[in-house]
Amino acid sequence: MDAHSYNQLVDLSIVFELIVENEPTVRLGFFISIFVVIALWEGVSPKRERLYSRWLRWPSNLGIVALNTVLARLIFPVAAVGLAVIAENSQWGLLYLFDAPVVLKVVLAVILLDLAIYLQHVMFHAVPLLWRLHRMHHTDQDYDLTTGARFHPIEIVLSMVIKLAVVAALGAPPVAVIIFEILLSATAVFNHGNIRLPVALDSVLRLLVVTPDMHRVHHSVLVNETNSNFGFNMPWWDRIFGTYVAQPSAGHDKMTIGLDVFRQPDDQRLDKMLIQPFRPGGKPYAVNREFGKKT
Repeated sequence: MDAHSYNQLVDLSIVFELIVENEPTVRLGFFISIFVVIALWEGVSPKRERLYSRWLRWPSNLGIVALNTVLARLIFPVAAVGLAVIAENSQWGLLYLFDAPVVLKVVLAVILLDLAIYLQHVMFHAVPLLWRLHRMHHTDQDYDLTTGARFHPIEIVLSMVIKLAVVAALGAPPVAVIIFEILLSATAVFNHGNIRLPVALDSVLRLLVVTPDMHRVHHSVLVNETNSNFGFNMPWWDRIFGTYVAQPSAGHDKMTIGLDVFRQPDDQRLDKMLIQPFRPGGKPYAVNREFGKKT
């Protein structure tokens, strides 16, 4: 290694350390920035007309975000980044079994973490008990940036357990975990945005990232469309595993968002959202039985 390459690696290492040390600020800054941009975009160029006003939906959707944030901090004092630091200090995990440039390990970790999230998402549709938790995300009858953060607290806890297990098993570098968390939160806001993109631009973007038009299909009331397009960040897993549906059969303007249950206005209240997994109604939506039935 020549002196120039060595200095580049040292500089990159310093940048990684600064990111890890300032992880909460970095993540919050990215989230607020993308949230504001998409919120303004929705106001200027919405894709669909809203069924309900933001004043009805946003207090509940953002309220669940605040509740989940507090709950995660209380239950998991060591977050995924903290666990990655411990793994790095102890040199445990698959990525520590071979020598490779740190940049390569970061890229591999981000890709594998994204694959894990895709598989987790499929699992929450395939297992009826997990679907009862996850369906709260799908009972939002409008589709906007707050839908991307609307998850039941129990699902958040289970997701954290899975994420921690994957981080530990991989031995994901701390900076990779931070990059992944930033990408996941940013793309979840972006691809749930009620924003209008030119068709030509969307067709190119969805080769690189999950776009709003691609993920909106997943929020269709039709079962075979609900059980498609599970990706949040990278768009390739759906194509690789055969869960990709290009467009909703009814078109984006006429498709029905949500499920065939919990469609009353008061079902959007925070208290009703929290007890929804324990209320009867709806299908088990097991992927292995339902996916592939084309309409």
